[in-house]
Order: sequence, then structure tokens, then C-alpha cells
Amino acid sequence: MTGASTVQDLNRELARRINEEALKNPQSPYAHKFVGIANGQVVVVADDRDEMSRRLRQIEPDARKCFGVEASRDYSIVEEIWGLSGTWIRSVAARGWSVITSGRV
Repeated sequence: MTGASTVQDLNRELARRINEEALKNPQSPYAHKFVGIANGQVVVVADDRDEMSRRLRQIEPDARKCFGVEASRDYSIVEEIWGLSGTWIRSVAARGWSVITSGRV
């Protein structure tokens, strides 16, 4: 297992625990927030996805070492959205996590 894979596993596990906490406890500091994780540690807690992404890239430019989670979201639900301003976005649940791909149509 490579170092990046190990970091990715740590990030995913931490994100899973954070989301579980936020779902169980609405008073959690992560509840209804976007949480950025880098190298197995929480480094950003933001109110919106754009802010989380921007700050996460500033802290850790290597995307392989980063992970973002929308705490309090039920990731077991599969959602598909097609045709958003000429861009397609498909969100599917994979292993209980949301995998997002996008591109031009």
C-alpha cells in the first residue's frame, strides 16, 4: 500500500466518523458543515463547499491527501442530476460515500 493510499484510508475513516457523529448529535461542531480533511486530520470546517475546497487546497495542494465531507448528509441515498448549465454531474453512492464526476456535454 502506498503512502497516498494510507492517507486516503485515514481520511475516509475520519470522514465516516465525523459524519456519524454529526448525524447522531445535531449539536456536534461538524453538524451541517463542510469538513475538509488532509493527512488524516480535520483542517477546515466551513459553511459552504466552495470555501472548504478553497481553504483545503491552500493547506494541502496534493489532492490525493485531501478529503471533504458534508457532515449530517445521508450518503446511503443515491442522487443523480443531469444537465446543469451545460455540465453534467452524476452523484452515486459507492461504499456508502458520494462519488462525484463531472464534465461537459
